[in-house]
This record gives sequence, structure tokens and C-alpha cells, in this order.
Amino acid sequence: MLYTLMHKTTPVASIEVDEVTIGILAIPEVYHLAHLPVGVTHQEGRVDRGTLNDWWLGRAIPASRSGLRDVLAVLGVRHSRELLVKCLGLSLSDQYWLCPHGKALSWGDINFFENEFSEDVGNALFGRTPAGEGELNLMSPDNTSDGWLKKKWVIANGKRVLLKGGSFPYYQEPFTEVLASRIMDRMGVLHVPYTLTWDGGLPLSACEDFINPDTDLISAWRIFSSQKKPNHFSNYQQYLSSSESLGIPGIRESLDRMIAVDYLIANTDRHFNNFGVIRHAETLEWLGPAPIFDCGTAMWHDQFTNMIGPAFKLPSKPFKSNHAEQIKLVSSFDWLDIAALRGIDEEYSELLKQSVFIDDERRGRLCWALKRRVEMLAGMIISPLPL
Repeated sequence: MLYTLMHKTTPVASIEVDEVTIGILAIPEVYHLAHLPVGVTHQEGRVDRGTLNDWWLGRAIPASRSGLRDVLAVLGVRHSRELLVKCLGLSLSDQYWLCPHGKALSWGDINFFENEFSEDVGNALFGRTPAGEGELNLMSPDNTSDGWLKKKWVIANGKRVLLKGGSFPYYQEPFTEVLASRIMDRMGVLHVPYTLTWDGGLPLSACEDFINPDTDLISAWRIFSSQKKPNHFSNYQQYLSSSESLGIPGIRESLDRMIAVDYLIANTDRHFNNFGVIRHAETLEWLGPAPIFDCGTAMWHDQFTNMIGPAFKLPSKPFKSNHAEQIKLVSSFDWLDIAALRGIDEEYSELLKQSVFIDDERRGRLCWALKRRVEMLAGMIISPLPL
């Protein structure tokens, strides 16, 4: 089936999508090369169909999403990629979408930033049979949400809010999101604020969408892969170099802050798709690094209580395999007042008391480990680690 790939109101390219695999079979014509997703063109200006296809299919709910098989059965689709075309590829993270050839659709009438959307998919993702009879409405931004934890978009007081759950048995991730938010408040780091809410006795984190109808979130992976990586470049050098080539401001400083925050909370999953930059969707101006978001997979969330501890070489991503090495990439700590974190362990303890899934022993171990991470970072600032 033929579609026009749109970027808000700008026609970008004509694409042919396979009705079974939902993959892009061909790109008959390109209308606006500059508006193509970042990293899908060669240096010669040619479009790489395979890379565009990877970008397109990467918008689908990942196969690793908790309970996805049952959800697909409820929704009556074979795989999550089918949901992409059901919502025309629309997202609450950027302004790209598909317009079927021969149909006069307007972005202003269908985008999720300014129009209502169905909660049928979101309800199914949270294990609820969608209410009502008849065919389900699959026009939802939940079709293009990534990550492995249960999550759904809702509209609350006119705001687009993302609700995200935790994982069995501790359901700790929502508390970690709130902790990270409070740490960054104290540190003066640009971030997405998270709050705690509850649904059916389970904790959820809640955050407002930080993208608006005029902006795109571009993942770090798209920036990283926008130019060929020299053999002698590290992943850190490649990301800095690619960002500089594109003219994106403030990257090194934002990485300093992200790496420091991830060190404090022992984040084990800061992959290239959960940080990035923001671009204006019409002018294509780079507005700078995105606020830090998605910090839940941290604080020993999936470890047994007796395994919790501020070990020096905790695993990390995306630039080094452990935090002891990754923290050395921070170019300066001049921005950080470590004293602002005094008592954060006590604040964390009060937060965790709200959970029936975290007992006193686990709470004590987590707070002790956090306090030690703060002390370890303070020691590095006073006596910087050798490179």
C-alpha cells in the first residue's frame, strides 16, 4: 500500500508498505530530503531504504513488552507492527505520520497532541479488557511507545501524561523515577518531572509529555548513527562528533550531568534510545539536549535485597560497561553542588515507605547504598579519578 510519509504538514516521501510485514518495500519518490528522519540518508544524499525501514519498524511496541502476546490477541492483530498503520504511525514523541495515498487527511485533525485518542490499546496493555462492544478503536499513541515495561498515555486536565508501571516482585521502577526526579531537582539538572500514582494497588510513575506539536524528540541512536564511526572512535567520541557535525548545542555538558545522575542511581539501562535531543519540526533547528527521562531501571530494581550495595564497578550504558569507568568521562563537576544532596537518602526512605512491596530491610539497604553513592561521587569531585 502506498503512503506519503509526512513530517507534520510537510510531505517527505512516497513509500510503499507491505501489508503483511508492515515493512517499507520501496521509496518511489522523495519530496523533502531535509525532513527525512535523521540518519537515513547517505552522504551523497541518497535515501537508505533499509535504514528508513529500521526507523519505521522501530516505532512499534517492542516484542519484549511485558504481556504483549496476550494484548495482541485482545486487540485482534498478529504483531505489534500492525498497530503502526492502525494509528498512521502517529506518536507523542515527534511529528511523523503516514497519509494513505488518495486520502485528504490533515495533521491538525488527527495528531495526538491536539486531538482526543482512544484508550483501548492502553487499557489492554494494562491487562484490562477495553470497555464497550463492537470494534476496538486502535487510534492511539500507545501503538508507538517503546520500552519493556507496561505503559500508557492518558489525557489529564488537557495534558498528555505517560503512566508507567513496575516489574514483579518489587515494583520499584516508579519509585526510582521519582527519586531520580528529586535528585535532579536538587542538582539543578534539566529533567522530566515524575510523580507517583497508583492503579489497582500497583505503583505507577506519571510524567507529562515534554514534546509539543512543534518539536521532535530525536533519539541519541539516530544522532550516533548519522555518520560513519571511525575505527579509532569510542562510542562517546562518536556521539560527540556526530552531534557537533549536526550543529547540536550543549551535548558535552548534558552528558556530564546524565552520567553523574546515572552514577548516583546505579542506572543499568541508559541505552541510546532513552536519551536524545530536541529539534523544531518545521524549521529543523536543533534546540538542544532533551531533558533527562526514563531513569526507572536503576537502584538495583531487579536484584535480591542481599545483592544491593554500592559496588565500585556496577554495570552501565551506553559509553562504558561499568560506572567506575563511565564516570571518568565527565569533563567537569564545576556545575555540581554535592552538598545539595545531603539527606537525599532520608527523603528516599520516606518515599519507599509508601510501597507494600518493599520491606524495611530492602528499604534500609537501598537508602544506605544511595548514601554511599553520593559519598563516592563527592570523593571523586574532591580527588578526581585518573583517566
